[in-house]
Amino acid sequence: MAQTRRMLVLRAVVEDYIRSHEPIGSSSLTRNHNLRVSPATVRNEMSALENDGYLVQPHTSAGRIPTEKGYRYFVDRLASVVPLSAAQKRGISNFLGGSVSLQDILQRSARLLASITGQVAVVASPALSKSTLRHVELVPVAMNILLVVVITDTGSVAQHTLTMVSMPSPDELSRFAAMVNTRFSGLPLASTAHRLREMAVSVEFPGMHDMARSLAMTFDSMADDEASSELYMAGTSRLAHQRTASDLAPLFDALEEQVVLMRLMSSLSEETSHSGVGVAIGSETHTPGLLHASVVTSGYGHTHTVSAQRPPRDQDQDQDAAYDEQANAPVAFVGSIGLTHMDYAATMAAVRAVARYLTEFISHDEDDQEC
Repeated sequence: MAQTRRMLVLRAVVEDYIRSHEPIGSSSLTRNHNLRVSPATVRNEMSALENDGYLVQPHTSAGRIPTEKGYRYFVDRLASVVPLSAAQKRGISNFLGGSVSLQDILQRSARLLASITGQVAVVASPALSKSTLRHVELVPVAMNILLVVVITDTGSVAQHTLTMVSMPSPDELSRFAAMVNTRFSGLPLASTAHRLREMAVSVEFPGMHDMARSLAMTFDSMADDEASSELYMAGTSRLAHQRTASDLAPLFDALEEQVVLMRLMSSLSEETSHSGVGVAIGSETHTPGLLHASVVTSGYGHTHTVSAQRPPRDQDQDQDAAYDEQANAPVAFVGSIGLTHMDYAATMAAVRAVARYLTEFISHDEDDQEC
């Protein structure tokens, strides 16, 4: 019973500190919360929580504030992420609904999330390494230069040029591209490269072996290209108003390290809780500049299999295993970065809502392409 009461006191301290950003005393807790015990009992519970590492007293005779351990307990015990109100959902839909392209909606999403949370919003574009092939076009642009245009399931468009020793005829290129689209649409780019290498030694396509090998190298390059993800960021100026520049300098330095940030948030989005949102607090980020910050993130979009195009189980089990591992994984992430006293419940709800909208946008875009 005492332990349950103690954790109710902890929750009340976290909630009040998030709201006020001031150390919390026992008198204010008994006044603002229905704890049904005296201030003296609350003081005893707060002292026990401090001994257990959940609270800390910044100054003698001052109230107490949550520690990283206290925030972690609070976040883990959130029964569920409270959904946004109908009005908030309509606001998101209206703001993002006018997007004309994938890049446009990602930029808008970052601005919107920053506006909702008052924190730094980070939205990553879908990585080519996590995308599947939707369509490929082969376009001769010079005597021996071929332009390869690849459209993925997420709506991303990548272009590569190939130098051909012997350029196939337009009819041959058209037939070859049609065959690739028919056989490999819906496969991850790495799997597409593998199937093209098989074609390069097949007697089925005489005269196109060099074409198949060159195209396989192109798809391999795209599948390995981690830099193909772009980060869209908004809200740094809002964060600057919360603390002095010197206090925020380490955080701003961390935000500049986009490769580190991308790795952290991508990993966190793939290890989300039952709520579909991942939270890293302070030292859990393993990033020095984020020791006094928290990161909330969620994956959006999901790779999926196309049963008609699925590689046969008896062909190259390593490729099949990689295909299965990638299926249903998020293609990118959306997240929010703020100081550890952020409003976790509201931030988690906003991040999840934007992630779901982006997932629907990508899904609808693909459905439109198939119509």
